[in-house]
Amino acid sequence: MLRFVLTASLVLSFWALLAPTAADARHCLAYVERTPGLVPAGLSYAEAPGPVGITYVGHSTFRLRTPAGAVIATDYAGYAGQGADPLIATMNHAHETHYTDFPDPKIKHVLRGWNPRGGPAEHDLTVADVHVRNVPTDIRSWGGGVERFGNSIFIFEVADLCIGHLGHLHHKLSREDLALIGRLDIVFAPVDGGYTLDLKSMIEVLQDLRASLVIPMHYFGGESLGIFIEGMRRAFEIRIERTATIDVSLETLPKRPTVMVLLGY
Repeated sequence: MLRFVLTASLVLSFWALLAPTAADARHCLAYVERTPGLVPAGLSYAEAPGPVGITYVGHSTFRLRTPAGAVIATDYAGYAGQGADPLIATMNHAHETHYTDFPDPKIKHVLRGWNPRGGPAEHDLTVADVHVRNVPTDIRSWGGGVERFGNSIFIFEVADLCIGHLGHLHHKLSREDLALIGRLDIVFAPVDGGYTLDLKSMIEVLQDLRASLVIPMHYFGGESLGIFIEGMRRAFEIRIERTATIDVSLETLPKRPTVMVLLGY
C-alpha cells in the first residue's frame, strides 16, 4: 500500500509542477482511487462544449468524435469507419488486426502502443480539444515469453471525460498501473477471454478501475460476451444498444456503473 501511495503521490506531484495551460491539463489524474482532494492545483482544460461521439467500428476499433470535430481511431489496422479521416490513430501490435505498417498518410498523428526501438512507448499529445497519453503494459510473446511494454492503454481526455482503451491487455493491472491511469469514466474492454486477459481477471480489472461506463470489444460471437455480462451483472447494470454510435457527456454518464454493448456495427 505504501508503494502505491508513493507512486500516486509522485504522479500527482509531477503534474502539479506543470504550468496551468490547456496543453498541460491532466484532469484524469486528479482523482487517484477516487480520493477527494487529490487535485493538482491550477490545472484547467480548454475544451469545446458538447458530447463525445463514440462509434464501435468493430474488433477493437472505436471512432471518437470530439466536440471540436477531431476524429480519433483506436487500434487502427487500416480501417477507421465511415466519415472524415482520423486526425489521430492509436495502434497496438499483439496481432495484425490491431495495427498497420502502412497507415493512411492523411492521418496526422499515428501513435504506436509499442516502441519499435525498444523500451516503453511514450505519448503525451494535445491536439484540438483532446489530450492523449498512454500507460504501457506487457504482452505474451508468440514463443510463450513476455514482451515488455508491448501494449499500451491509451487514455483520451476530452470534454471533461476520461476515456480509456485497454488495447490487447494480457495481465491484471498493478497498483502502479492504476495510479498512472488515474480516473476513467469510460473504458473499452476486450472480453474474448483467451487471446487477451481471462474473463475473471478482466472483470476484476474493471472493478478496480470503477468506470461509469464499460463498453465491451474484441469478442468473437456471443459466448464470451455472455459470460462477461453475467460476471458483471452483480455490480453493473447491463444495457444492449441496437446501434453502433452513442453520444456521451459528463452529465449523461449513467448514475450506476453500466456495461453497454454496442451491436450496431
